[in-house]
Amino acid sequence: MIEKTTLENGIRIVTENVPAVHSVTIGIWVESGSRHENQTQGGISHFVEHLLFKGTNRRSALEIAREIDSVGGVLNAFTSREYCCFYAKVLARHLPLAIDLLADSLQSSVFDLDEIEKERRVILQEISMVEDTPDDVVHDLFSQAFWENHPLGRPVLGSRESVKNMCRDDFLDHLKTCFVGGNILVCAAGDLVHQKVVDLIAGAFSQIVPGAKKQILSPPDYRPSLRFNHRDLEQVHICLGTRALPQNHPNRFSAYVLNTILGGSMSSRLFQTVREEQGLAYSIYSYLNSHSDAGALVLYTATSTENAPLVVRLMLKEMHRFRSEPVSRAELKACKDQLKGQLLLSLESTDNRMTRLSKNEIYLGRQPSLKQVLGEFEKVTVESIQRLAQFLFQDDYLNLQLLGPIDEKQFPLLDLTLG
Repeated sequence: MIEKTTLENGIRIVTENVPAVHSVTIGIWVESGSRHENQTQGGISHFVEHLLFKGTNRRSALEIAREIDSVGGVLNAFTSREYCCFYAKVLARHLPLAIDLLADSLQSSVFDLDEIEKERRVILQEISMVEDTPDDVVHDLFSQAFWENHPLGRPVLGSRESVKNMCRDDFLDHLKTCFVGGNILVCAAGDLVHQKVVDLIAGAFSQIVPGAKKQILSPPDYRPSLRFNHRDLEQVHICLGTRALPQNHPNRFSAYVLNTILGGSMSSRLFQTVREEQGLAYSIYSYLNSHSDAGALVLYTATSTENAPLVVRLMLKEMHRFRSEPVSRAELKACKDQLKGQLLLSLESTDNRMTRLSKNEIYLGRQPSLKQVLGEFEKVTVESIQRLAQFLFQDDYLNLQLLGPIDEKQFPLLDLTLG
């Protein structure tokens, strides 16, 4: 059973009671991420996420860690382009402790200057780690080119320059601006009673003042490009993508099916063609990167320098195939069964249920039932997939990023086109 309550200060609370489980996962979602930042403070949401577990007026960082460990729980956080999430998973009887730890961290962190400098060094190392991992950095290069000069194109971690220049007052101003009632969503799933959760949250987060939800001012433009990013690597890392649908688009279920058939699993067309039939790559996949007002469908793989042009052509060929010929009904049925099975299996986890509650509230403003979601998958047709492919897969939106030992002279594919 899913229930929702909004507190006087604007905090929304959505819970789901899950029978026959012993755990509760609770998340505090702050609807402010990297796309809400200005360029000079890029990465501040992520920096604050790190600092909020580094000591409060009541607890040191070590005491926070020991308290959650002492009950066998998990306490963690992550930042994306549109939100930050601070979450805990515990046995149901320890939910009051989990809420107290989260509330203490989000409202009473001291932002000690020594801890700030330590965490600044940690984040700079995190940036270096990404830069040293080509199968990570190529996705950032894709976003930067695809959404050029837009906040969605900037990395969530920020830049070295922005991270080095942030100070304690910046973090306090960020909390004051973003951690307000209308911008906070609390979701919990597991062995719980809704009203008890509401009472605990109302008491623990009483310091949160009312305030308006962060608004997204401008959707991005889609920018086609072909870029060669030379680096001394063993392989060429390839990101090829095009526009996709936003999170709340009515045709999103067709997009889920299209992506799964294209590169969403080991039975997908890309995996079978590039790896199993041709032996050209170890890993190849596609994914949807969807936001509140925009989206991208991205294909990724890594291969040898000499095989890179052929692999790109095979990727383009598979995309063109969706436009020119309908998928088979057998392929469509198998994909629907796969997606429905994955959804049902995910619901065995209170973590996944909590995340599902949150994203539905953030992007849809409602909680579709499981029956409704399964029904939407059943509505996807061969024709709807082909129409969507013809809408998405157009030359004007194609973006290709190549990272590795390759440059324009080595690469014979001069025109990026679906034919």
